[in-house]
Amino acid sequence: QVHLVESVGGLVQAGGSLRLSCAASGRTFNSYAVGWFRQAPGKAREFVAAIIWSGGSTYYADSVKGRFTISRENAKNTVYLQMNSLKPEDTAVYYCNAGYWSGQYYPYNYWGQGTQVTVSS
Repeated sequence: QVHLVESVGGLVQAGGSLRLSCAASGRTFNSYAVGWFRQAPGKAREFVAAIIWSGGSTYYADSVKGRFTISRENAKNTVYLQMNSLKPEDTAVYYCNAGYWSGQYYPYNYWGQGTQVTVSS
């Protein structure tokens, strides 16, 4: 069992930056990939970024490529999502997930509680 806890999101102006974290307890991330997803009101949950814990390969949705960076800190069993050049359309509830990568990201049913990110124009 993996328990995921996300940091608090926040309100930021367009063009600003925000960093989210996702810490695991119960098990380490060693055998997982970790993904970030987001869900805006009235929309389906969508993939944002993923990192394969072993090796550190990263993957991004086209909509965030070049603006968001996913990284990991082994000692803290924590994954970060650094979000720069934020846009109002990045406004959503962000979720981290433990899953695996096989050509695309496949989520296991291990989700964080979700954290609100709001970008004002």
